[in-house]
Amino acid sequence: MAATTQTKFRHVSYLWDEKKASELAGDEVALLIYRSNLLGADLRLTNYGGGNTSCKAMAKDPLTGKETEIMWVKGSGGDIGTLKRSGLAALYVDRLRSLTNVYRGIQYEDEMVELFNHCIYDLQSKAPSIDTPLHGFLPFKHIDHLHPDAAIAIAAAKDGKRITRELFNGTIGWVEWQRPGFDLGLKLRQCVEETPGIRGIMLGSHGLFTWGDTAYESYMNTLEVVERCAEYLEENLGKRRPVFGGTKLKSPDKAQRLEQASALAPILRGFCSSQTRMIGHFTDDDRVLEYINSKDLDRLAPMGTSCPDHFLRTKISPLVLSLSPDQDLSDVKTIKEKLAPAFEAYRAMYREYYETCKHPDSPPIRDANPVVILYPGIGMFTFAKDKQTARVAAEFYINAINVMKGAEAISEYTSLPRQEAFNIEYWLLEEAKLQRMPKPKPLSGKIALVTGSAGGIGKAILKKFADEGACVIISDNDQSRLTEAENDFKKLYGKDVFASTLMDVTNSDNIRQAMKTAALAFGGVDIIVSNAGISISKPLEDHTEKDWDLLYDILVKGQFMITQAGVNVMRKQGLGGDVLNIVSKNALVSGPNNAGYGSAKAAQLHLSRLNAAELGADKIRVNVVNPDAVIADSKIWAGAWAEGRAKAYGVKVEELPAFYAKRTLLNEVILPEDIANACFAFVGGLLSKSTGNVLNVDGGVAPGFVR
Repeated sequence: MAATTQTKFRHVSYLWDEKKASELAGDEVALLIYRSNLLGADLRLTNYGGGNTSCKAMAKDPLTGKETEIMWVKGSGGDIGTLKRSGLAALYVDRLRSLTNVYRGIQYEDEMVELFNHCIYDLQSKAPSIDTPLHGFLPFKHIDHLHPDAAIAIAAAKDGKRITRELFNGTIGWVEWQRPGFDLGLKLRQCVEETPGIRGIMLGSHGLFTWGDTAYESYMNTLEVVERCAEYLEENLGKRRPVFGGTKLKSPDKAQRLEQASALAPILRGFCSSQTRMIGHFTDDDRVLEYINSKDLDRLAPMGTSCPDHFLRTKISPLVLSLSPDQDLSDVKTIKEKLAPAFEAYRAMYREYYETCKHPDSPPIRDANPVVILYPGIGMFTFAKDKQTARVAAEFYINAINVMKGAEAISEYTSLPRQEAFNIEYWLLEEAKLQRMPKPKPLSGKIALVTGSAGGIGKAILKKFADEGACVIISDNDQSRLTEAENDFKKLYGKDVFASTLMDVTNSDNIRQAMKTAALAFGGVDIIVSNAGISISKPLEDHTEKDWDLLYDILVKGQFMITQAGVNVMRKQGLGGDVLNIVSKNALVSGPNNAGYGSAKAAQLHLSRLNAAELGADKIRVNVVNPDAVIADSKIWAGAWAEGRAKAYGVKVEELPAFYAKRTLLNEVILPEDIANACFAFVGGLLSKSTGNVLNVDGGVAPGFVR
């Protein structure tokens, strides 16, 4: 069967490897993990973090020594695509089912969650999730509970129950929408008892349950049911009516969409950060464009989503912007005035939703700003506490778009009633989960761009900022070093923490592209660190005009241009910000063979003071870090500069680190990490009322003291 099944499916991926599975034979838990990972690898079957899987098998009771039935099920949190044994909860099946003896009814079902702990078999296992009884009360050995778009499209259709019955000839049961929990588990058991022989259950507006006697049978059953749902949607797409009612407007080309998005993103981020600083994500995926350019957008968007997995991440409904695709976005003040009423109306809607639906014990109202913002013709923006959450919100809203498209093709789309949606969003169990989340790091919600950051000081600064919670943009004029840094950051932090851009700080087009990269990747920028540098050490008579121009172009003009561009983005956001300039003790200390470099550094320092004086009204702080002799991983020290300094001081090149350390008051070698720590001191929150300052990180060079 396995040899022929690979070509059987068009809408889902058959990934089962019989050889690999045979190596796991006899270990039902290992086969559960294998099956779960395969299901999670296909986003047409389930979305990130969505769904859960389980198996029931016999194991020895450590207290009695007797064989007893144990259920292993995905624990709270996690993702089945990356599920490991440590992510499973293991419970005694008989104990879990015996909880019906103390169940007091649906209005008390939340109290059952704590009782799951009395059913735990493996004390090292993950905490059981709210979906545990949904698996526990079903009699099957292997169970998949997933949220495939194709199935939810039917589950969210007005005629979903009838369509399910006819499509599967009664072999798929139906349970009406109900919030996941103990009582829904009992409803699933009742459905199986009343319709014996069914191969699965469709949950109204919610998702799909399928099962089998073995891991493979469950896997195949899931694929076959989802494939049939997808085929049915495909067969009917466009027959009942044009997709989303037909096209209302046409998008500009890709380049223009990205121009508009990058220009608008910082403004939107500013609005969405009125309560908590947010990180953004943008996509102009074809599925998004088809939806936001359609005639049905105005009808469907306010309805919100149906599946609770979608809703929890995208909020009650999106904000649809009333901007034309070719809107002139250059006049920031005018655009903000145009958008402000729309954001206030959305916040008022959300507050009314909360007040209308709240219960006496509901948690306090949360941030009233939208998560999903739709710009017809251009694309979709999402904003959340970090990049991963914002990106996943976009993925879930695309899932919701798929559901709406399918449901409208076969019937009429229906969303969760607002009270049901509220009961999910402000569920006390969800609130308890939020309260257990780790405290945000100091730079959470911040975006930092550091020039010359593929190595040395710049790279150390970016790593420090990323470690403290920031999203970062790596920029450098050396493609090979940039690629190396990208690989390093991907291994350390994953794809959601960094973006990169090739940038020569003397090239205005490069700088504009860097700001565009920051806006599209994260929504804007909060911290600009001007670190890119060059050093030329020559006696006065050997200094050329070319040397002079190169030093001033990179150090002074480069700092000016990157500050100017960064401040432009910060002003769009209206959130303040930080400009940090990595200068040098040479800005203050006179030394031999240093006329061009030292004077350029002095210009950088005074430019920083001038900018600090000008930008205070925008809550933009400008501060300076003055390093000295940071040799590790620095291109500056790899060539003529080191030779020139060694010659000036009458020592060998290899003796420079010791020479510089000995001339300091602390007798210390200065490392890139020392400069990174100084930068963090300025932007980490403790010095938020400090601007126009100089912090020396040089081991103590008395002539470099500012005062």
